[in-house]
Amino acid sequence: MRARFDVVVVGAGPGGIAAAAVAAAAGMRVCLLDANPGLGGQVWRGIGAGTARSYPHGGKFVRWKARLDASGCEVWQGWQVVDAPKQRLLRVESDVESREIEFVHLILATGARERFLPFPGWTLPGVMGVGGAQAMVKSGLDASGKRVVVAGSGPLLLAVAAGLAKAGATIEGVFEQATRAQMAPFVLSALAAQPGKLIEGALYRLWTFGVPYRFDSWVRRAEGHARVERVWVSIGGKERAIACDWLACGFHLVPNLELPRLLGCQILAGCVKVDALQQSSVEGVACVGELTGIGGLEKALHEGEIAGWAAVGNQARALSLASRRRRQLEFAARMERAFALRPELRRLPTDSTIVCRCEDVTHKELAACEGWREAKLHSRCGMGSCQGRICGGAAEFLYGWGPKDARPPVYPTKVATLAAETDTADRASR
Repeated sequence: MRARFDVVVVGAGPGGIAAAAVAAAAGMRVCLLDANPGLGGQVWRGIGAGTARSYPHGGKFVRWKARLDASGCEVWQGWQVVDAPKQRLLRVESDVESREIEFVHLILATGARERFLPFPGWTLPGVMGVGGAQAMVKSGLDASGKRVVVAGSGPLLLAVAAGLAKAGATIEGVFEQATRAQMAPFVLSALAAQPGKLIEGALYRLWTFGVPYRFDSWVRRAEGHARVERVWVSIGGKERAIACDWLACGFHLVPNLELPRLLGCQILAGCVKVDALQQSSVEGVACVGELTGIGGLEKALHEGEIAGWAAVGNQARALSLASRRRRQLEFAARMERAFALRPELRRLPTDSTIVCRCEDVTHKELAACEGWREAKLHSRCGMGSCQGRICGGAAEFLYGWGPKDARPPVYPTKVATLAAETDTADRASR
């Protein structure tokens, strides 16, 4: 089955919702699709009209959700793009079927994922990503009474610690690898220029009142028998053991570049290169949000609006948002410098530490390779079910190399979808 739309938006986080709402309200036939069963992405996950007041960004979600509902946009939840077999055509699948979607304009808003860095014990049960912990608690995981260590890098640490504390967990400490001196310019200039973020940060700190927050600190190893029982943390150069039930650890974010790479979009410094209208190097394909640089909610919303107006041909309206976007890009650049990873983290894994969890590939095996291709050929690194989405970011930081392209299907897919693709190709060749 094939559907046709003027605009297809992939990713129903803030940037995707903004782009779809703007384009559909202007009269375009728009499809917003997302692999998750609910709208909002990671930032707005679990927020509804009845719970919005309890979230710092809840009001924005309610307003944008209302705009989307009123726009006439078709929303396909539970659908994932697995291939782009030819220009202006996507192949998508749900749990029960696959389809092809033709488009005139494509807006990618696929967001970002956590960067995981390996250290001894990081594969123990109870060790999870910071964002993963947040998502599971929002989805109903009971955190009451759990002793939790939150560690790694990035503004998400404090937000997640606050959310876990509100859910009943005992936060044993928040450990940020960046130094206080490294963070100071970001706090004084970037946050002072955006008082809303300063207030948000203060609110998170209020919810974690009394919880130690340490700069210049990182987890060196996790220990336990059947699951994590304690972590060893380097705090200002001294090691300390902390008993815990969970370790939530993540080192900021990396963009989800699989679809942009599959479509041939130019990648520069780890992000999609776009122009003032959010257009990539591929005609008809725009990228917004974390794909163009990790910058948070406001950046995603502004870029989504720009891409939506550009898709309907209203360049003047799109360019009128340029000054706000410049401020968000400046904020993103300051944040990138503030949370730059320290070189000591490269020395955390031992020879036996697993880097590729899907294929059980160790640091020793990968350190002997000269690039991603050699690693795949010799060890199957990146060839498991995640297709390098976990180990790719770690390999880039540890060894200076990682995935540079994408091959279809870009996500694990069903045999029925592949069979339908073969059948379509056979008919086209006759």
